[in-house]
Amino acid sequence: ASKASSDHFVRAYHHTYKLPILISNCSNNYGTHQYPEKLIPVVINSIKNNKPMPIYGNGGNVRDWLHVEDHAEAILAIYQKGKIGETYCIGGNMELSNYELVHAICDIYQDMYGGNPKSLITYVEDRKGHDLRYAIDSTKLKNELGWEPSLQFEEGIEKTVKWYLENQEWLNNVTSGDYQAYYQKM
Repeated sequence: ASKASSDHFVRAYHHTYKLPILISNCSNNYGTHQYPEKLIPVVINSIKNNKPMPIYGNGGNVRDWLHVEDHAEAILAIYQKGKIGETYCIGGNMELSNYELVHAICDIYQDMYGGNPKSLITYVEDRKGHDLRYAIDSTKLKNELGWEPSLQFEEGIEKTVKWYLENQEWLNNVTSGDYQAYYQKM
């Protein structure tokens, strides 16, 4: 509701005061440097530390996945070529259930290091009101601005898994809570 209301405020300023606006809405992003509470970093960190991977419900919730580099390119295309006052939806054209996503990550890890990371999958109670499916139609963005994702999911998720595994120090610094002391000091 807060996301939708912010779009309405922006549109109101466009209509009332002629503020030149462009709005974009996107699907789930993934890639490097994502906050570790999100599903993909949680799964990778759980595997790396041989801890249970918590998956909501039965893993059937579906999301469309968009690599952050593609998201940035889409924003640039909207900024450069978008029509003032319009909203553009940015999607990755890659809908997967959480079950499928987690298994893909496990397969990548297993190919790199062996073992049986799928044995760490643990199903936990789903959040109240958790949507079964998030999807987005980016046809307008493709038809009007010529943009579509350039990175195939298989390549993007492999790059993402490798980055987290090769940057354990970054992950440890973020999950340790040290960054909160830095913010308080500043």
